[in-house]
Amino acid sequence: MAAVTVDPQSASWAALGGEWRGRDPACLAAADAAGEIERFEAIHVGPEGMERRVPLDRLGGADLEHGWPVRSFPSYKGQRNYPGWYWSATMGRRVGFESWVERDHLVALDFDPGVTAVVSQPFWLLWPTLAGKIRRHVPDFFVRVAGGALVVDSRPLDRIGERDREAFAATERACGLLGWRYAVWGAMDPVVAANHRWLAGYRHQRCYDAAAGARLREVFTRRRALMAGAEAAGDPLATLPVLFHLMWRHELMADLSLVLSDRSTVWAASGGRHG
Repeated sequence: MAAVTVDPQSASWAALGGEWRGRDPACLAAADAAGEIERFEAIHVGPEGMERRVPLDRLGGADLEHGWPVRSFPSYKGQRNYPGWYWSATMGRRVGFESWVERDHLVALDFDPGVTAVVSQPFWLLWPTLAGKIRRHVPDFFVRVAGGALVVDSRPLDRIGERDREAFAATERACGLLGWRYAVWGAMDPVVAANHRWLAGYRHQRCYDAAAGARLREVFTRRRALMAGAEAAGDPLATLPVLFHLMWRHELMADLSLVLSDRSTVWAASGGRHG
């Protein structure tokens, strides 16, 4: 299982469409007796906007969190996927996505309190094929978590072809050599994804009011229906945005595997994401 967990109030990533189950990165790194790490190169764009082509071992020390995407997110008539930009509360800036599957993963990563950074299109990975040609692949996300890093490719599992599998296997190998986790995530459960998107609408600090927040934390010290608690804390027009913001911050909890509604059971968490 990847070294990041979506909030426990939702289903696990494996249940949200599965992931590429690779070997432990420590085992992969230990297997580099033949200097396999030298087979790989990477291209990333630093914080100053300069593109750099480096050996794989130098990618491990690169400041990917503050770098730029290595390719753009084009939009054109007749396009089959839906690219866009998402303002990340974790990063305090916009992060791009190339499809709605990626968007849902990005929102879920932003919602996860264990994630400290997430960037999209973080680097090109280059490696030689058996035919002597150079192949390259851009993972969808680089994710920083406590104690390590995770690289993610987002792809509906029924759309993974043979060339995709080859690229994923090479990326898994390269990540393992750096001690990073790697996963391929399919489409999320639509209910969980919709709940995440709803709460994300209240992720900005401007949705918070300290006085209303204190009343809501007190009201939900015992479990009760969402709307009943909002009304007990004051005018719902004022308390509902704060309630959803506190849910985004994991200070108020609900079972997000169920459709979020006025009847959802909500309770105060013992520890959430403050600030």
